[in-house]
Amino acid sequence: MEDLPEALLAEIVKRITSTSDRNSLSLVSKLIYRIEADQRGAIRVGYGLCPATEALSSLCSRFPNLWKVEIDYSGRIPGHGNQLDNRGLLLFSSCCPSLADLTLSSCSYINDSGLGYLAHCKKLMTLRLHSAPGITSSGLLSVAVGCKSLSALHLIECNRVGSIEWLEYFGWGGSLEELVVKRCKGIRQYDFLKFGSGWMKLQKFEFEMKGGFWPSSRAMVEGYDPSYDTHTMARHDLCCEKLKDLRLVQVETWPETGLRFVLGKCKSLEKICLEYVHGLNDNDMIALSRSCNNLKSISLWLRPCFHYNHAYTTSFTDDSLKALALNCPMLQIVEFTFTCCSPDYPIEIGFTQKGLLVLIQSCPIRVLLLNGAHFFDDQGMKGLSSAQFLETLELADCEAVTDAGMRFITHMPRLSNLTLRCCHHVTDIGVAELVQAHKLESLIIEYCPRVSLQTVQGAARLVHYSTEVPDAVALKRMIL
Repeated sequence: MEDLPEALLAEIVKRITSTSDRNSLSLVSKLIYRIEADQRGAIRVGYGLCPATEALSSLCSRFPNLWKVEIDYSGRIPGHGNQLDNRGLLLFSSCCPSLADLTLSSCSYINDSGLGYLAHCKKLMTLRLHSAPGITSSGLLSVAVGCKSLSALHLIECNRVGSIEWLEYFGWGGSLEELVVKRCKGIRQYDFLKFGSGWMKLQKFEFEMKGGFWPSSRAMVEGYDPSYDTHTMARHDLCCEKLKDLRLVQVETWPETGLRFVLGKCKSLEKICLEYVHGLNDNDMIALSRSCNNLKSISLWLRPCFHYNHAYTTSFTDDSLKALALNCPMLQIVEFTFTCCSPDYPIEIGFTQKGLLVLIQSCPIRVLLLNGAHFFDDQGMKGLSSAQFLETLELADCEAVTDAGMRFITHMPRLSNLTLRCCHHVTDIGVAELVQAHKLESLIIEYCPRVSLQTVQGAARLVHYSTEVPDAVALKRMIL
Protein backbone atom coordinates (compact mmCIF):
# COMPACT_ATOMS: atom_id res chain seq x y z
CA MET A 1 0.00 0.00 0.00
CA GLU A 2 2.93 2.34 0.58
CA ASP A 3 3.56 2.38 -3.16
CA LEU A 4 0.23 4.09 -3.70
CA PRO A 5 0.11 7.91 -3.97
CA GLU A 6 -0.55 9.65 -0.65
CA ALA A 7 -3.69 11.27 -2.03
CA LEU A 8 -5.12 7.85 -2.87
CA LEU A 9 -4.16 6.46 0.55
CA ALA A 10 -5.84 9.43 2.19
CA GLU A 11 -9.01 8.77 0.21
CA ILE A 12 -8.98 5.10 1.26
CA VAL A 13 -8.55 5.99 4.92
CA LYS A 14 -11.31 8.60 4.67
CA ARG A 15 -13.79 5.94 3.51
CA ILE A 16 -13.16 3.73 6.56
CA THR A 17 -15.69 4.81 9.16
CA SER A 18 -15.11 2.25 11.92
CA THR A 19 -12.82 3.62 14.63
CA SER A 20 -11.41 0.19 15.48
CA ASP A 21 -10.64 -0.49 11.80
CA ARG A 22 -8.87 2.86 11.44
CA ASN A 23 -6.85 2.19 14.59
CA SER A 24 -5.77 -1.20 13.21
CA LEU A 25 -4.93 0.26 9.82
CA SER A 26 -2.73 2.92 11.39
CA LEU A 27 -0.45 0.19 12.75
CA VAL A 28 0.44 -1.09 9.27
CA SER A 29 3.19 1.44 8.61
CA LYS A 30 4.48 4.85 9.67
CA LEU A 31 3.17 6.42 6.47
CA ILE A 32 -0.37 5.15 6.98
CA TYR A 33 -0.12 6.07 10.68
CA ARG A 34 0.63 9.68 9.70
CA ILE A 35 -2.05 9.80 6.99
CA GLU A 36 -4.68 8.34 9.31
CA ALA A 37 -3.77 10.88 12.00
CA ASP A 38 -4.15 13.74 9.53
CA GLN A 39 -7.54 12.41 8.40
CA ARG A 40 -8.96 11.92 11.91
CA GLY A 41 -11.42 14.73 12.53
CA ALA A 42 -13.36 13.46 15.55
CA ILE A 43 -12.56 11.64 18.79
CA ARG A 44 -14.60 10.50 21.79
CA VAL A 45 -12.85 9.83 25.10
CA GLY A 46 -13.93 9.00 28.66
CA TYR A 47 -12.52 8.02 32.01
CA GLY A 48 -9.85 5.89 30.30
CA LEU A 49 -8.06 9.16 29.52
CA CYS A 50 -5.44 9.12 32.29
CA PRO A 51 -3.60 11.23 33.25
CA ALA A 52 -6.30 13.31 31.65
CA THR A 53 -4.59 16.55 30.64
CA GLU A 54 -1.38 14.91 29.42
CA ALA A 55 -3.24 12.23 27.50
CA LEU A 56 -5.47 14.80 25.83
CA SER A 57 -2.41 16.83 24.87
CA SER A 58 -0.90 13.75 23.20
CA LEU A 59 -4.11 13.04 21.32
CA CYS A 60 -4.38 16.61 20.06
CA SER A 61 -0.75 16.49 18.91
CA ARG A 62 -1.29 13.21 17.09
CA PHE A 63 -4.51 14.38 15.42
CA PRO A 64 -3.78 17.97 14.33
CA ASN A 65 -7.00 18.38 12.34
CA LEU A 66 -9.54 17.54 15.02
CA TRP A 67 -12.74 19.50 14.62
CA LYS A 68 -15.03 17.44 16.90
CA VAL A 69 -14.21 16.31 20.45
CA GLU A 70 -16.49 14.55 22.95
CA ILE A 71 -15.39 14.00 26.55
CA ASP A 72 -17.77 11.78 28.51
CA TYR A 73 -17.24 10.86 32.16
CA SER A 74 -20.69 9.39 32.77
CA GLY A 75 -20.44 6.17 34.78
CA ARG A 76 -17.08 7.18 36.25
CA ILE A 77 -16.10 5.96 39.74
CA PRO A 78 -13.25 7.34 41.93
CA GLY A 79 -10.92 4.50 40.97
CA HIS A 80 -10.90 5.60 37.34
CA GLY A 81 -8.40 8.40 38.02
CA ASN A 82 -8.56 12.17 37.72
CA GLN A 83 -10.90 13.91 35.33
CA LEU A 84 -10.07 16.53 32.80
CA ASP A 85 -9.97 19.93 34.50
CA ASN A 86 -9.80 23.57 33.44
CA ARG A 87 -6.21 23.20 32.18
CA GLY A 88 -7.44 20.61 29.71
CA LEU A 89 -9.79 23.10 28.09
CA LEU A 90 -6.91 25.53 27.76
CA LEU A 91 -5.19 22.99 25.51
CA PHE A 92 -7.85 23.26 22.85
CA SER A 93 -7.00 26.85 21.98
CA SER A 94 -3.39 25.95 21.15
CA CYS A 95 -3.54 22.28 20.11
CA CYS A 96 -6.88 22.14 18.24
CA PRO A 97 -7.04 25.19 15.99
CA SER A 98 -9.85 23.58 13.94
CA LEU A 99 -12.08 22.72 16.90
CA ALA A 100 -15.70 23.42 15.92
CA ASP A 101 -17.75 20.92 17.95
CA LEU A 102 -17.20 20.20 21.67
CA THR A 103 -19.24 18.00 24.04
CA LEU A 104 -18.54 17.82 27.79
CA SER A 105 -20.54 15.22 29.73
CA SER A 106 -20.30 14.75 33.51
CA CYS A 107 -17.10 16.81 33.66
CA SER A 108 -17.34 17.83 37.32
CA TYR A 109 -13.79 19.26 37.49
CA ILE A 110 -14.56 21.97 34.93
CA ASN A 111 -16.01 25.28 36.11
CA ASP A 112 -16.55 28.79 34.77
CA SER A 113 -12.81 29.50 34.58
CA GLY A 114 -12.28 26.57 32.26
CA LEU A 115 -15.24 27.51 30.16
CA GLY A 116 -13.72 30.95 29.74
CA TYR A 117 -10.76 29.40 27.90
CA LEU A 118 -13.09 28.40 25.09
CA ALA A 119 -13.23 32.03 24.04
CA HIS A 120 -9.85 31.39 22.41
CA CYS A 121 -11.40 28.71 20.16
CA LYS A 122 -12.43 31.07 17.40
CA LYS A 123 -13.93 28.37 15.17
CA LEU A 124 -16.12 26.79 17.86
CA MET A 125 -19.65 26.44 16.45
CA THR A 126 -21.28 23.79 18.68
CA LEU A 127 -21.03 23.42 22.46
CA ARG A 128 -22.86 20.73 24.45
CA LEU A 129 -22.75 20.71 28.24
CA HIS A 130 -24.33 17.69 29.91
CA SER A 131 -24.39 17.37 33.71
CA ALA A 132 -21.87 20.12 34.34
CA PRO A 133 -22.23 20.94 38.08
CA GLY A 134 -19.45 23.53 38.09
CA ILE A 135 -20.90 25.71 35.33
CA THR A 136 -22.93 28.81 36.18
CA SER A 137 -24.38 31.70 34.22
CA SER A 138 -21.04 33.53 34.44
CA GLY A 139 -19.31 30.83 32.45
CA LEU A 140 -21.99 30.87 29.78
CA LEU A 141 -21.75 34.64 29.55
CA SER A 142 -18.02 34.37 28.83
CA VAL A 143 -18.81 31.88 26.06
CA ALA A 144 -21.47 34.21 24.64
CA VAL A 145 -19.02 37.11 24.61
CA GLY A 146 -15.96 35.24 23.34
CA CYS A 147 -17.26 32.56 20.95
CA LYS A 148 -18.58 34.69 18.11
CA SER A 149 -19.00 31.72 15.74
CA LEU A 150 -21.12 29.65 18.13
CA SER A 151 -24.33 28.59 16.38
CA ALA A 152 -25.50 25.64 18.54
CA LEU A 153 -25.72 25.43 22.34
CA HIS A 154 -27.00 22.46 24.35
CA LEU A 155 -27.48 22.64 28.14
CA ILE A 156 -28.61 19.43 29.83
CA GLU A 157 -28.92 19.16 33.62
CA CYS A 158 -26.77 22.20 34.28
CA ASN A 159 -28.50 23.05 37.54
CA ARG A 160 -26.37 26.01 38.61
CA VAL A 161 -27.21 28.00 35.51
CA GLY A 162 -29.81 30.53 36.55
CA SER A 163 -29.63 34.22 35.69
CA ILE A 164 -30.28 35.06 32.07
CA GLU A 165 -27.63 37.64 31.18
CA TRP A 166 -26.02 35.02 28.94
CA LEU A 167 -29.34 34.43 27.17
CA GLU A 168 -29.86 38.16 26.63
CA TYR A 169 -26.35 38.49 25.22
CA PHE A 170 -26.86 35.58 22.81
CA GLY A 171 -30.13 37.17 21.76
CA TRP A 172 -28.47 40.52 21.22
CA GLY A 173 -25.61 38.93 19.22
CA GLY A 174 -28.02 36.84 17.19
CA SER A 175 -25.57 34.00 16.41
CA LEU A 176 -27.45 30.95 17.72
CA GLU A 177 -29.35 28.80 15.25
CA GLU A 178 -29.85 25.86 17.63
CA LEU A 179 -30.71 26.11 21.34
CA VAL A 180 -31.44 23.05 23.48
CA VAL A 181 -32.14 23.37 27.22
CA LYS A 182 -33.16 20.26 29.16
CA ARG A 183 -33.81 19.76 32.85
CA CYS A 184 -31.92 22.83 34.06
CA LYS A 185 -33.84 23.73 37.20
CA GLY A 186 -32.73 27.37 37.22
CA ILE A 187 -34.08 28.14 33.72
CA ARG A 188 -37.79 28.80 33.25
CA GLN A 189 -39.82 29.18 30.08
CA TYR A 190 -40.34 32.88 30.80
CA ASP A 191 -36.59 33.47 30.65
CA PHE A 192 -36.65 32.80 26.90
CA LEU A 193 -38.74 35.92 26.37
CA LYS A 194 -35.49 37.81 27.06
CA PHE A 195 -33.84 36.04 24.10
CA GLY A 196 -35.34 38.87 22.07
CA SER A 197 -34.09 39.22 18.52
CA GLY A 198 -32.21 35.94 18.88
CA TRP A 199 -35.45 34.18 17.95
CA MET A 200 -35.10 35.59 14.44
CA LYS A 201 -32.17 33.30 13.58
CA LEU A 202 -33.14 30.27 15.64
CA GLN A 203 -33.89 27.16 13.55
CA LYS A 204 -34.06 24.53 16.30
CA PHE A 205 -35.37 24.98 19.84
CA GLU A 206 -35.88 22.39 22.57
CA PHE A 207 -36.94 23.11 26.11
CA GLU A 208 -37.61 20.46 28.73
CA MET A 209 -38.62 21.45 32.22
CA LYS A 210 -37.01 19.80 35.21
CA GLY A 211 -39.66 18.59 37.61
CA GLY A 212 -42.50 16.19 38.23
CA PHE A 213 -44.81 14.54 35.75
CA TRP A 214 -47.89 16.56 36.74
CA PRO A 215 -48.38 20.34 36.56
CA SER A 216 -47.70 22.17 39.78
CA SER A 217 -50.59 23.50 41.83
CA ARG A 218 -49.24 27.01 41.32
CA ALA A 219 -49.54 26.67 37.55
CA MET A 220 -53.17 25.61 37.86
CA VAL A 221 -54.03 29.26 38.52
CA GLU A 222 -55.12 30.71 35.19
CA GLY A 223 -52.80 33.33 33.76
CA TYR A 224 -49.89 32.74 36.12
CA ASP A 225 -46.76 34.35 34.72
CA PRO A 226 -44.49 36.40 37.01
CA SER A 227 -43.13 38.38 34.03
CA TYR A 228 -46.48 39.03 32.35
CA ASP A 229 -47.91 42.56 32.26
CA THR A 230 -51.14 43.22 30.38
CA HIS A 231 -49.90 46.71 29.47
CA THR A 232 -46.67 45.51 27.81
CA MET A 233 -47.76 42.91 25.27
CA ALA A 234 -44.83 43.85 23.01
CA ARG A 235 -42.51 41.62 25.03
CA HIS A 236 -44.34 38.60 23.58
CA ASP A 237 -44.30 39.93 20.03
CA LEU A 238 -41.15 38.05 19.03
CA CYS A 239 -40.26 36.86 15.55
CA CYS A 240 -39.32 33.19 15.04
CA GLU A 241 -40.09 32.75 11.36
CA LYS A 242 -36.96 30.64 10.67
CA LEU A 243 -37.72 28.04 13.34
CA LYS A 244 -37.92 24.58 11.74
CA ASP A 245 -37.67 22.18 14.69
CA LEU A 246 -39.55 22.74 17.98
CA ARG A 247 -39.73 20.45 21.01
CA LEU A 248 -41.36 21.36 24.34
CA VAL A 249 -41.51 18.91 27.25
CA GLN A 250 -43.44 19.23 30.52
CA VAL A 251 -44.01 22.94 30.06
CA GLU A 252 -46.87 24.62 31.93
CA THR A 253 -48.34 27.49 29.98
CA TRP A 254 -51.54 29.55 29.90
CA PRO A 255 -53.14 32.08 27.54
CA GLU A 256 -50.79 34.92 26.56
CA THR A 257 -47.94 33.58 28.68
CA GLY A 258 -44.53 32.04 28.30
CA LEU A 259 -43.56 29.98 25.26
CA ARG A 260 -47.12 29.72 24.02
CA PHE A 261 -46.45 32.61 21.64
CA VAL A 262 -44.14 30.41 19.51
CA LEU A 263 -46.92 28.16 18.21
CA GLY A 264 -48.56 30.82 16.06
CA LYS A 265 -45.42 32.52 14.74
CA CYS A 266 -43.08 29.83 13.34
CA LYS A 267 -43.95 29.92 9.65
CA SER A 268 -41.05 27.68 8.57
CA LEU A 269 -41.76 24.91 11.09
CA GLU A 270 -41.23 21.40 9.74
CA LYS A 271 -41.10 19.32 12.92
CA ILE A 272 -42.90 19.78 16.25
CA CYS A 273 -42.94 17.65 19.37
CA LEU A 274 -45.13 18.58 22.35
CA GLU A 275 -44.70 16.22 25.30
CA TYR A 276 -47.11 16.82 28.17
CA VAL A 277 -47.38 20.57 27.55
CA HIS A 278 -50.05 21.72 29.98
CA GLY A 279 -52.56 24.44 29.17
CA LEU A 280 -52.78 24.22 25.37
CA ASN A 281 -56.05 23.75 23.49
CA ASP A 282 -57.49 23.50 19.97
CA ASN A 283 -57.01 27.23 19.35
CA ASP A 284 -53.25 26.81 19.69
CA MET A 285 -53.16 23.88 17.26
CA ILE A 286 -55.37 25.71 14.78
CA ALA A 287 -53.08 28.76 14.93
CA LEU A 288 -50.08 26.49 14.46
CA SER A 289 -51.57 24.71 11.44
CA ARG A 290 -52.51 27.98 9.74
CA SER A 291 -48.99 29.37 10.01
CA CYS A 292 -47.04 26.16 9.26
CA ASN A 293 -47.82 24.99 5.75
CA ASN A 294 -44.45 23.21 5.62
CA LEU A 295 -45.09 21.00 8.67
CA LYS A 296 -43.83 17.47 7.99
CA SER A 297 -43.73 15.83 11.41
CA ILE A 298 -45.88 16.14 14.54
CA SER A 299 -45.53 14.28 17.83
CA LEU A 300 -48.05 14.79 20.64
CA TRP A 301 -47.68 13.17 24.06
CA LEU A 302 -50.92 13.77 25.91
CA ARG A 303 -52.43 12.99 29.30
CA PRO A 304 -55.92 13.89 30.54
CA CYS A 305 -56.37 16.89 32.83
CA PHE A 306 -59.33 18.66 34.39
CA HIS A 307 -60.58 21.53 32.22
CA TYR A 308 -62.75 24.49 33.06
CA ASN A 309 -65.93 22.57 32.19
CA HIS A 310 -64.83 19.94 34.73
CA ALA A 311 -64.18 17.40 31.97
CA TYR A 312 -61.25 15.06 32.52
CA THR A 313 -59.76 14.70 29.05
CA THR A 314 -56.74 15.47 26.87
CA SER A 315 -56.28 19.01 25.62
CA PHE A 316 -56.85 18.57 21.88
CA THR A 317 -59.95 17.32 20.05
CA ASP A 318 -60.84 16.42 16.47
CA ASP A 319 -60.90 20.15 15.69
CA SER A 320 -57.10 20.08 15.91
CA LEU A 321 -56.90 17.06 13.59
CA LYS A 322 -59.20 18.73 11.07
CA ALA A 323 -57.08 21.89 11.13
CA LEU A 324 -53.93 19.86 10.47
CA ALA A 325 -55.68 17.98 7.66
CA LEU A 326 -56.83 21.22 6.05
CA ASN A 327 -53.70 23.35 6.42
CA CYS A 328 -50.69 20.98 6.44
CA PRO A 329 -50.49 19.29 3.02
CA MET A 330 -46.89 18.11 3.58
CA LEU A 331 -47.48 16.25 6.86
CA GLN A 332 -45.76 12.85 6.66
CA ILE A 333 -44.95 11.68 10.21
CA VAL A 334 -47.56 11.49 12.99
CA GLU A 335 -47.04 10.22 16.54
CA PHE A 336 -49.75 10.27 19.21
CA THR A 337 -48.97 8.96 22.69
CA PHE A 338 -51.67 8.88 25.36
CA THR A 339 -50.68 8.35 28.99
CA CYS A 340 -52.91 7.68 32.01
CA CYS A 341 -55.92 7.10 29.76
CA SER A 342 -58.11 4.12 30.64
CA PRO A 343 -59.73 2.00 27.91
CA ASP A 344 -62.85 1.93 30.14
CA TYR A 345 -63.28 5.71 29.79
CA PRO A 346 -62.90 6.63 26.09
CA ILE A 347 -63.82 10.29 26.72
CA GLU A 348 -60.43 10.74 28.43
CA ILE A 349 -58.97 11.03 24.91
CA GLY A 350 -60.16 14.08 22.96
CA PHE A 351 -59.39 12.50 19.58
CA THR A 352 -61.70 10.04 17.87
CA GLN A 353 -61.04 7.40 15.27
CA LYS A 354 -63.02 9.39 12.72
CA GLY A 355 -60.86 12.48 13.25
CA LEU A 356 -57.68 10.47 12.93
CA LEU A 357 -58.78 8.88 9.66
CA VAL A 358 -59.65 12.30 8.24
CA LEU A 359 -56.06 13.35 8.93
CA ILE A 360 -54.60 10.16 7.43
CA GLN A 361 -56.68 10.41 4.28
CA SER A 362 -56.00 14.13 3.76
CA CYS A 363 -52.21 14.18 4.19
CA PRO A 364 -49.42 12.05 2.67
CA ILE A 365 -48.73 10.25 5.97
CA ARG A 366 -45.79 7.85 5.62
CA VAL A 367 -45.23 7.05 9.31
CA LEU A 368 -47.96 6.59 11.95
CA LEU A 369 -47.24 5.79 15.60
CA LEU A 370 -50.11 5.25 18.05
CA ASN A 371 -49.37 4.58 21.72
CA GLY A 372 -52.24 4.01 24.12
CA ALA A 373 -54.83 5.01 21.51
CA HIS A 374 -57.74 3.10 23.02
CA PHE A 375 -60.19 4.61 20.51
CA PHE A 376 -58.40 2.91 17.62
CA ASP A 377 -59.84 -0.51 16.70
CA ASP A 378 -60.26 -2.91 13.79
CA GLN A 379 -62.44 -0.43 11.90
CA GLY A 380 -59.57 2.01 12.18
CA MET A 381 -57.29 -0.60 10.64
CA LYS A 382 -59.81 -0.94 7.83
CA GLY A 383 -59.68 2.81 7.32
CA LEU A 384 -55.88 2.65 7.07
CA SER A 385 -56.13 0.09 4.26
CA SER A 386 -56.86 2.98 1.89
CA ALA A 387 -53.90 5.09 3.07
CA GLN A 388 -51.95 5.48 -0.16
CA PHE A 389 -48.65 6.66 1.37
CA LEU A 390 -48.42 4.77 4.68
CA GLU A 391 -45.11 2.86 4.87
CA THR A 392 -44.53 2.46 8.61
CA LEU A 393 -47.14 1.64 11.27
CA GLU A 394 -46.42 1.27 14.99
CA LEU A 395 -49.13 0.28 17.46
CA ALA A 396 -48.33 0.20 21.18
CA ASP A 397 -50.81 -0.61 23.93
CA CYS A 398 -53.71 -0.45 21.48
CA GLU A 399 -56.10 -2.83 23.23
CA ALA A 400 -58.91 -2.61 20.68
CA VAL A 401 -56.90 -3.97 17.74
CA THR A 402 -57.45 -7.70 17.20
CA ASP A 403 -56.71 -10.39 14.64
CA ALA A 404 -59.51 -9.03 12.48
CA GLY A 405 -57.60 -5.78 12.13
CA MET A 406 -54.44 -7.61 11.11
CA ARG A 407 -56.16 -8.82 7.95
CA PHE A 408 -56.39 -5.26 6.64
CA ILE A 409 -52.60 -4.85 6.74
CA THR A 410 -52.32 -6.96 3.61
CA HIS A 411 -54.46 -4.36 1.79
CA MET A 412 -52.32 -1.34 2.72
CA PRO A 413 -50.63 -0.43 -0.58
CA ARG A 414 -47.18 0.63 0.62
CA LEU A 415 -46.89 -0.65 4.18
CA SER A 416 -43.52 -2.35 4.66
CA ASN A 417 -42.67 -1.80 8.34
CA LEU A 418 -44.91 -2.91 11.21
CA THR A 419 -44.36 -2.73 14.97
CA LEU A 420 -46.71 -4.20 17.58
CA ARG A 421 -46.05 -3.55 21.26
CA CYS A 422 -48.31 -4.76 24.09
CA CYS A 423 -51.20 -5.50 21.75
CA HIS A 424 -52.75 -8.25 23.85
CA HIS A 425 -55.62 -9.12 21.54
CA VAL A 426 -53.40 -9.92 18.56
CA THR A 427 -52.64 -13.64 18.36
CA ASP A 428 -50.82 -16.10 16.14
CA ILE A 429 -53.89 -16.19 13.89
CA GLY A 430 -53.55 -12.51 13.02
CA VAL A 431 -49.78 -12.70 12.51
CA ALA A 432 -50.24 -15.72 10.24
CA GLU A 433 -51.99 -13.38 7.81
CA LEU A 434 -48.76 -11.38 7.54
CA VAL A 435 -46.72 -14.51 6.89
CA GLN A 436 -48.93 -15.47 3.98
CA ALA A 437 -48.86 -11.96 2.48
CA HIS A 438 -45.02 -11.76 2.21
CA LYS A 439 -45.15 -7.94 1.91
CA LEU A 440 -43.33 -6.67 5.02
CA GLU A 441 -39.69 -5.64 5.07
CA SER A 442 -39.53 -5.50 8.86
CA LEU A 443 -41.69 -6.75 11.72
CA ILE A 444 -41.18 -5.95 15.40
CA ILE A 445 -43.20 -7.83 18.03
CA GLU A 446 -42.65 -6.87 21.68
CA TYR A 447 -44.63 -8.19 24.62
CA CYS A 448 -47.58 -9.47 22.68
CA PRO A 449 -48.14 -12.57 24.87
CA ARG A 450 -50.48 -14.35 22.45
CA VAL A 451 -47.98 -14.23 19.59
CA SER A 452 -45.28 -16.90 19.49
CA LEU A 453 -41.76 -16.74 18.12
CA GLN A 454 -42.46 -19.64 15.79
CA THR A 455 -45.31 -17.78 14.09
CA VAL A 456 -43.38 -14.59 13.32
CA GLN A 457 -40.64 -16.46 11.49
CA GLY A 458 -40.88 -15.64 7.80
CA ALA A 459 -43.38 -12.82 8.31
CA ALA A 460 -40.83 -10.25 7.08
CA ARG A 461 -37.30 -9.98 5.80
CA LEU A 462 -36.18 -8.58 9.17
CA VAL A 463 -37.93 -9.84 12.32
CA HIS A 464 -37.42 -8.78 15.94
CA TYR A 465 -39.29 -10.65 18.68
CA SER A 466 -39.20 -9.99 22.42
CA THR A 467 -41.27 -11.00 25.44
CA GLU A 468 -39.94 -8.13 27.57
CA VAL A 469 -42.10 -5.11 28.41
CA PRO A 470 -40.84 -2.09 26.40
CA ASP A 471 -39.42 0.74 28.51
CA ALA A 472 -42.02 3.28 27.37
CA VAL A 473 -44.92 0.99 28.27
CA ALA A 474 -43.34 0.11 31.62
CA LEU A 475 -43.08 3.83 32.44
CA LYS A 476 -46.74 4.42 31.54
CA ARG A 477 -47.85 1.58 33.79
CA MET A 478 -45.71 2.84 36.65
CA ILE A 479 -47.39 6.25 36.36
CA LEU A 480 -50.83 4.67 36.26
